[in-house]
Amino acid sequence: MKRLGENDVLRLSPLFEGMTDAQITRALSDYMAIRRRYERGDTLLKLGFPVPRFAIVLSGSVQVMSDDISGHHMIMATVQPGQTFAESLCFRQAEESPVYAQALSPTEVYWLSADAIRQGPAARFVSMLTQKTLSMNDRIQVLSKLTLREKLMSLLAMYARQYGSEFDLPFDRESLASYLGANRSALSREMSRMRREGIMSYSKNHIRLTKPWFS
Repeated sequence: MKRLGENDVLRLSPLFEGMTDAQITRALSDYMAIRRRYERGDTLLKLGFPVPRFAIVLSGSVQVMSDDISGHHMIMATVQPGQTFAESLCFRQAEESPVYAQALSPTEVYWLSADAIRQGPAARFVSMLTQKTLSMNDRIQVLSKLTLREKLMSLLAMYARQYGSEFDLPFDRESLASYLGANRSALSREMSRMRREGIMSYSKNHIRLTKPWFS
């Protein structure tokens, strides 16, 4: 199989599709592209760190992962040449990445700045789409858990990482059960068990976590 040139790889992405070589050179300048090489096992994106740039893979492959509250690894994506990762987090200027990324093989990427696409009348629309994408990813992580307790604890951990150990959920009991895909009575029983076990206390939608399992 013929090896693709760098610009051919870049054209696999919607960011560069249909561009001439000259246009790609200009676009890389606009994105303030920084080229980096990584060895297998190297970390490209750190959990809990800011995300100032997103990446497009030139060669090799990258695995994007997330850990649940029990420390189990979940593969969120395997990123191949011509594909990007961390774009939503970068556009929203995330201060703490909820995922991390590692090279599966010797890998080269361009790290790109989103500043160029935060300008202009389309920026608000793109921001809205980005937020919806992140919200959907959060729900997928919650619903991927096997048990009701795991789903509930995953959701609470997401809010705890953002607001600390005490916060208000934007759900009443009925809508929380619907969000988790659970029966309301089953949810109430599980929350009561978690309160008896000292994991949390609550009043209506106000939650206080009493053990540091979410950190």
